[in-house]
Amino acid sequence: MNPEANTPVKTSLGYRLAHIPYKWIALSNTTLGVFMASLDGSIVLISLPAIFHGIGINPLAPGETDYLLWTLMGYLVVTATLLVAFGRISDMFGRVRLYNLGFAIFAVGSILLYTVTGTGNQAALQIIIFRLVQAVGGAFLFSNSTAILTDAFPPNQRGTAMGINQIAALAGQFIGLVLGGLLAAINWRAVFLVSVPFSVGGTIWAYLALRETATIRKHQKLDIPGNILFAVGLTAILVGMTYGLQPYGSSSMGWSSPFVLACLGGGLASLLVFFWVEQHVKQPMFHLELFKIRMFSAGNLAGFLASLARGGLNFMLIIWLQGIWLPLHGYSFADTPLWAGIYMLPLTGGFLLMGPLSGHLSDRYGARFFSTMGMVVSAAGFLGLIFLPINFNYVVMAFLLLLIGMGMGMFAAPNTTAIMNSVPPEHRGASSGMRATFQNAANTLSITLIFTIVTVGLASRLPTTLYHGLSQAGVPAADASKVAHLPPTGALFATFLGYNPMATLLPKQVLTAMPAANRAEILGKTFFPNLISGPFKSGLAGAFSISVALLLIAGLASLMRGKRVIFSPEEEPAGSGGQQAASPVWEASTPSQRRHRVRDTDR
Repeated sequence: MNPEANTPVKTSLGYRLAHIPYKWIALSNTTLGVFMASLDGSIVLISLPAIFHGIGINPLAPGETDYLLWTLMGYLVVTATLLVAFGRISDMFGRVRLYNLGFAIFAVGSILLYTVTGTGNQAALQIIIFRLVQAVGGAFLFSNSTAILTDAFPPNQRGTAMGINQIAALAGQFIGLVLGGLLAAINWRAVFLVSVPFSVGGTIWAYLALRETATIRKHQKLDIPGNILFAVGLTAILVGMTYGLQPYGSSSMGWSSPFVLACLGGGLASLLVFFWVEQHVKQPMFHLELFKIRMFSAGNLAGFLASLARGGLNFMLIIWLQGIWLPLHGYSFADTPLWAGIYMLPLTGGFLLMGPLSGHLSDRYGARFFSTMGMVVSAAGFLGLIFLPINFNYVVMAFLLLLIGMGMGMFAAPNTTAIMNSVPPEHRGASSGMRATFQNAANTLSITLIFTIVTVGLASRLPTTLYHGLSQAGVPAADASKVAHLPPTGALFATFLGYNPMATLLPKQVLTAMPAANRAEILGKTFFPNLISGPFKSGLAGAFSISVALLLIAGLASLMRGKRVIFSPEEEPAGSGGQQAASPVWEASTPSQRRHRVRDTDR
């Protein structure tokens, strides 16, 4: 039992937070951190039209699409690339120290974004660079938050703590969607200003209140070759997949581009060399031995597949709502970003309902039932989306979103807790980074995967549909043919940004020369949604079918995780509340060679 567990916290500045057990201090700060980082990642999605309008850029104009892609994907790419390395470094130098550093870096990036100067491409480049600065801070936060919670809480309360923490992360994503729409209507700079008080306040709170509870093992060496190979390999793959979304030549997408193929091939080769190196260095950054722990490997596989299945869901739902359903129900394209965020709230509600509850119950009964059933429930929700009409009854859509949110809530906290409980304490930082890397990389891959499937579906049917629709509306055949053969990504990006695609796809001189009635029809709220409905639904059904399959495989992986394992040290970490956990005997130097005490609670 740890004698300091319930004593007041004494910070590095000598202040005391009386009568507050340290575990709640840790939970409050890490919850603020992941909420802030998640909110900042989603708030930009809804605010992109206002941001680009504010700096004077049309992101759909030739040569400007790169700015759109990197504003969207840069944060995700950098965060996913750095998580494992930062987790490993935190095991060497202290999790709290690097978590605090992450808060400070994030605060600097937030302030820089608010103070962007100039207009045009110069301002767009500043936004991208400062977002990458934020991503570095976010990587420190994500890679250490679960490790800090695992250190601070006893095993029988970790699921509850993880549930609250991950609820904050998801709440940040969806609050960002609504808040972004509200703030963008005021001023585009307000979108970046909102994270400044959170990040600055969080930095001060972390520095004053958090303390290191993990044992820092000195004289460890950084695996420099491994870090370089992993960063280069994963970055190349994610960059290649990002540019695969852009048209190349006569193709609607860029998967045949030499640059994309070089990135994917070179990235894969770097990762293969990385795994070879990790098996031959004494102190690797990526502990492959951990995958011999069944709970760790099964939990990470299930988490990766779950993120791969649902990572692109928000992206597709926003396009569905903004580009089709909301205009069909009388909303202007300019108003759809805000209302899309509001109509997606049942997804958050489901997670809020089941996340803390399943986390709490998994502390008592283990993760296997809750995580497995969570994947089955989520798969049922995705299956419902496949059969949902494109112009749906919102009550049915809300129920399906609630179902998916509940399933993800059932899965997230129990799965994360099981992973973190199963690893040796000195590897919790690296393990937290590895878990977060699988999740974030899968989210990024999911966006490209689902977007590609939907675009392929559009490319096969949209040209004919557009040509006939435009011709019947009075557009000259030559101009209708040109628009019909434009890459469908332009239409998708336009709807995602809250623009009327017809206003961006048709040349102004063509619109001006048309009779007023025809022009009003084409630029109206229902013309484009009615045209794209059929082709979009076809591609969406294919994408969601793959998501159903991935979720069911994730459920199977979760079911095969075996009985509950809690791997805790002989000394209970500070802040655990003084509760003694099962302590395995340490017999060898590698995780796979140590004995675990298995509790017969997962049935």
